[in-house]
Amino acid sequence: MRRLLTIVFLFLFFAASAQQKKWSAEIAKTVMQQWKDSFSLDGKPAKWSYDMGVILKGFENCWLNSGDPVYYNYIQQQIDFFVKDDGSINTYKPDEFNIDHINNGKSILTLYRVTQKEKYLKAARLLMSQLQKHPRTKEGSFWHKKIYPGQVWLDGLYMGQPFYAEYALLSGEDSSLNDIARQFVFIEKHARDIKTGLLYHAWDETKEQAWANKQTGCSPLFWARAMGWYANALVDVLDYFPQYHPGRKELVGILNRLVEAIAKEQDATTGLWKDILHYSGPGKEKNYFEASASSQFVYAIAKGVRKGYLPSSKIIIAKKGYDGIIKKFIKTESGVTHLDGTVKVSGLGGKPYRDGSFEYYMSEPVIRDDAKGIGAFLLAATEMELLPTLTFAKGKQVVLDSYFNRETKTDAFGKRIVFHYKWWEKDNGGYSFLNHIINKYGAVTSVLDEAPTEKNLSGVSVYFLVDPDWPKENKTPNYIEPAHSEAIYQYVKNGGTLVMMANDSNNVEFIRYNELAKKFGIHWNENMRHDVINNQYEQGALMIPAAHPIFKKTKKVFIKQLCTQTITAPTYSVYSENGEVLMSVSQVGKGWVFAVGDPWFYNEYVDGRKIPQEYENYGAAEELVKWLLGSKNLKVKSQK
Repeated sequence: MRRLLTIVFLFLFFAASAQQKKWSAEIAKTVMQQWKDSFSLDGKPAKWSYDMGVILKGFENCWLNSGDPVYYNYIQQQIDFFVKDDGSINTYKPDEFNIDHINNGKSILTLYRVTQKEKYLKAARLLMSQLQKHPRTKEGSFWHKKIYPGQVWLDGLYMGQPFYAEYALLSGEDSSLNDIARQFVFIEKHARDIKTGLLYHAWDETKEQAWANKQTGCSPLFWARAMGWYANALVDVLDYFPQYHPGRKELVGILNRLVEAIAKEQDATTGLWKDILHYSGPGKEKNYFEASASSQFVYAIAKGVRKGYLPSSKIIIAKKGYDGIIKKFIKTESGVTHLDGTVKVSGLGGKPYRDGSFEYYMSEPVIRDDAKGIGAFLLAATEMELLPTLTFAKGKQVVLDSYFNRETKTDAFGKRIVFHYKWWEKDNGGYSFLNHIINKYGAVTSVLDEAPTEKNLSGVSVYFLVDPDWPKENKTPNYIEPAHSEAIYQYVKNGGTLVMMANDSNNVEFIRYNELAKKFGIHWNENMRHDVINNQYEQGALMIPAAHPIFKKTKKVFIKQLCTQTITAPTYSVYSENGEVLMSVSQVGKGWVFAVGDPWFYNEYVDGRKIPQEYENYGAAEELVKWLLGSKNLKVKSQK
């Protein structure tokens, strides 16, 4: 009996361990072993291929979820193999008007937003120039390729639209969002089957192709990966549609209808989807469960639920699908993790002619470690790996001040923009990583462009007040006036959590910020500590003491050029150095204040690209976020 109990315990232990394993990291290792220097397929020289872009978006998610620079470095290495200093792209031919060629532009835009390097912007503009001239149907949808006149494939929505939408966001071309939304509406109108809700692989406007139905123009069958591309296109393009845009509601509606149809096709036993959906014709026994489409559906549903586009009840579809993928397709051999079960390619037309029949789809090879399958799996895995933390602070509101910190500049598109310590900024001075971490724990982020009041702070769980402007940074700064201080004080007293971040003596407005701070027993000192010279990182090292009330696991962090604090009750020091307070916490009424003399946790500190990995800033950011959003430790002891 004891032996049986031991076996059961071990089984449950290893089963739990298997579930906790980060399969995204394991598959990413396989990618970096298989494609070390450049992205070549089938032993042929590397060329500008959409397959690469699918994998690189998965790597971007791995980077966001971990702060490990190995993922960013791989993205940059692969893109830099093609993108030259003048912005030209090796092996890319714009005049082919192949919508697939746009897909890698998503990673180019990421690199531009992170580095601000002109070559990436030039390359993005080159790709955009293709879209500006790309041939369209009479209604306005992009052709799939120049050699396929009048044809719209579901694949193409994924290849072109998310890049198009992000470029529109950066360039300020709001009208482009209308164009994008219409193209999704058009393809649903033409390719959606009324009975099943599924979409056919492609639609031919001319109805001349041998594969096209002469009444509808649609291809014969529902190819799963085509619908996977389409589902992923929807959840990705919605990242760039503002709440107020009417197209957003249309896209969310399309996504919900698509997921309802996909859910009906999920295998009840395995949780997987077959290569051809809803097929009951001759040879149906040849139909097989397919890895890339199953991964795409899991990604789209998990992200759709996380973002609020889909009802939370739909997550069970993604969970069941992901479990099925791990069981059937993930194989570890000789220490290397592989993904089986991806159909290499499926298309329509061309030479030799692909007629869209069931026999054709079944004739295409199913292979191991296909780039499209791996990329889709990385996206699915990185979404599913967020699930354990998403319930921590589900729905709580985290607001970032953009009234007192409101620096502006003219960007590369000639627009006047607000910048510096903003959620959406991906460069060194942005908070995109902190934003992701907050979202990772289930909270919703937004900015407050107006002065704080009791009304607009109502319902806010955490309010970030960072680096208020002074004339050096903003010729007409919005100062913290007594009414603002009182509104913020009452917000904290009534149960809100305030994060106060200052800066060193040359980079923040002290006089009025101190008027607010003194309400909580804090005074910012006009000085600077940890002035790090060049790359002498040890000058910015902070060793976190054991049993810290906030940073329970973090041992060593990095922070530079911050001011100290002088504190009085009810404020406690939670990090002091040489008798000077660097971080403090206070409880006022029902609420809390965390204060540090620097806009700590902007991207330069946490994204891993610059700061050595021995500094656990990403982990520290996670711990601070959990403390801010969770139950506070009421027995805070001042740290000496």
